[in-house]
Amino acid sequence: MKIAIPAQQNSLDSQVDERFGRAKGFIVYDSGTGSYTWVENKQSVQSTQGAGIQSAKNVIDSGAEVLIATNVGPKAYSVLRSSGVEVYVCDSMRVSQAIAEYKAGNLVKATESTVESHW
Repeated sequence: MKIAIPAQQNSLDSQVDERFGRAKGFIVYDSGTGSYTWVENKQSVQSTQGAGIQSAKNVIDSGAEVLIATNVGPKAYSVLRSSGVEVYVCDSMRVSQAIAEYKAGNLVKATESTVESHW
Protein backbone atom coordinates (compact mmCIF):
# COMPACT_ATOMS: atom_id res chain seq x y z
CA MET A 1 0.00 0.00 0.00
CA LYS A 2 1.21 3.51 -0.78
CA ILE A 3 0.89 6.20 1.86
CA ALA A 4 1.35 9.90 1.02
CA ILE A 5 2.51 12.42 3.62
CA PRO A 6 3.04 16.16 2.95
CA ALA A 7 6.62 16.90 3.93
CA GLN A 8 8.93 19.87 4.28
CA GLN A 9 11.89 17.91 2.84
CA ASN A 10 12.65 14.75 0.88
CA SER A 11 13.43 12.66 3.98
CA LEU A 12 11.62 10.35 6.38
CA ASP A 13 13.16 12.51 9.12
CA SER A 14 11.39 15.60 7.75
CA GLN A 15 8.52 17.20 9.64
CA VAL A 16 5.05 16.60 8.26
CA ASP A 17 4.13 19.83 6.50
CA GLU A 18 1.07 21.30 8.25
CA ARG A 19 -0.17 22.97 5.07
CA PHE A 20 -1.27 20.18 2.74
CA GLY A 21 -1.94 22.36 -0.29
CA ARG A 22 1.29 24.33 0.00
CA ALA A 23 3.58 21.48 1.03
CA LYS A 24 6.92 21.42 -0.81
CA GLY A 25 6.27 17.82 -1.71
CA PHE A 26 4.98 14.45 -0.63
CA ILE A 27 6.76 11.41 0.70
CA VAL A 28 5.00 8.44 -0.88
CA TYR A 29 5.87 5.48 1.30
CA ASP A 30 5.39 1.91 0.05
CA SER A 31 4.47 -0.22 3.05
CA GLY A 32 5.19 -3.40 1.10
CA THR A 33 8.82 -2.58 0.36
CA GLY A 34 9.63 0.04 3.00
CA SER A 35 10.90 2.36 0.26
CA TYR A 36 9.65 5.83 -0.60
CA THR A 37 9.62 8.34 -3.42
CA TRP A 38 9.42 12.13 -3.41
CA VAL A 39 6.67 13.88 -5.36
CA GLU A 40 7.34 17.58 -6.00
CA ASN A 41 4.48 19.98 -5.36
CA LYS A 42 5.99 23.10 -6.98
CA GLN A 43 2.95 24.21 -8.97
CA SER A 44 0.76 24.18 -5.86
CA VAL A 45 3.29 26.07 -3.75
CA GLN A 46 3.39 28.85 -6.36
CA SER A 47 -0.32 28.77 -7.22
CA THR A 48 -2.49 31.76 -6.33
CA GLN A 49 -5.54 29.53 -5.83
CA GLY A 50 -6.57 25.88 -6.07
CA ALA A 51 -3.44 24.60 -4.29
CA GLY A 52 -5.34 22.03 -2.26
CA ILE A 53 -7.09 20.56 -5.28
CA GLN A 54 -3.84 20.36 -7.26
CA SER A 55 -2.06 18.79 -4.29
CA ALA A 56 -4.87 16.23 -4.00
CA LYS A 57 -4.39 15.38 -7.68
CA ASN A 58 -0.66 14.94 -7.09
CA VAL A 59 -1.42 12.48 -4.27
CA ILE A 60 -3.92 10.59 -6.44
CA ASP A 61 -1.49 10.49 -9.39
CA SER A 62 1.20 9.05 -7.09
CA GLY A 63 -0.97 5.97 -6.59
CA ALA A 64 -1.38 6.56 -2.85
CA GLU A 65 -4.33 4.87 -1.18
CA VAL A 66 -3.87 6.75 2.11
CA LEU A 67 -2.97 10.33 2.97
CA ILE A 68 -1.64 11.21 6.41
CA ALA A 69 -1.81 14.96 7.08
CA THR A 70 -2.32 17.47 9.86
CA ASN A 71 -4.71 19.65 7.84
CA VAL A 72 -6.79 19.12 4.69
CA GLY A 73 -9.29 21.66 3.38
CA PRO A 74 -12.80 20.84 2.14
CA LYS A 75 -12.15 20.91 -1.61
CA ALA A 76 -9.01 18.78 -1.35
CA TYR A 77 -10.76 16.37 1.02
CA SER A 78 -13.64 15.98 -1.43
CA VAL A 79 -11.30 15.25 -4.36
CA LEU A 80 -9.31 12.73 -2.32
CA ARG A 81 -12.37 10.87 -1.01
CA SER A 82 -14.06 10.77 -4.42
CA SER A 83 -10.92 9.04 -5.73
CA GLY A 84 -10.91 6.51 -2.90
CA VAL A 85 -7.99 7.96 -0.94
CA GLU A 86 -8.50 7.58 2.82
CA VAL A 87 -7.38 10.55 4.91
CA TYR A 88 -5.86 10.12 8.37
CA VAL A 89 -5.02 12.96 10.73
CA CYS A 90 -1.75 13.28 12.62
CA ASP A 91 -0.26 15.86 14.96
CA SER A 92 2.92 17.72 14.13
CA MET A 93 5.63 15.04 13.95
CA ARG A 94 8.27 13.54 11.71
CA VAL A 95 7.17 11.64 8.62
CA SER A 96 8.65 8.40 9.98
CA GLN A 97 6.65 8.84 13.20
CA ALA A 98 3.44 9.44 11.24
CA ILE A 99 3.99 6.22 9.31
CA ALA A 100 4.65 4.29 12.53
CA GLU A 101 1.54 5.76 14.16
CA TYR A 102 -0.57 4.78 11.14
CA LYS A 103 0.81 1.22 11.13
CA ALA A 104 0.07 0.94 14.86
CA GLY A 105 -3.53 2.03 14.28
CA ASN A 106 -3.12 5.19 16.36
CA LEU A 107 -4.29 7.76 13.79
CA VAL A 108 -7.90 8.87 13.40
CA LYS A 109 -9.54 8.53 9.99
CA ALA A 110 -10.99 11.87 8.87
CA THR A 111 -14.68 11.98 8.03
CA GLU A 112 -14.54 15.59 6.81
CA SER A 113 -12.01 18.34 6.14
CA THR A 114 -9.92 19.41 9.10
CA VAL A 115 -9.81 23.14 8.29
CA GLU A 116 -11.87 25.75 6.46
CA SER A 117 -11.10 26.83 2.90
CA HIS A 118 -8.04 29.04 2.42
CA TRP A 119 -6.49 28.07 5.73
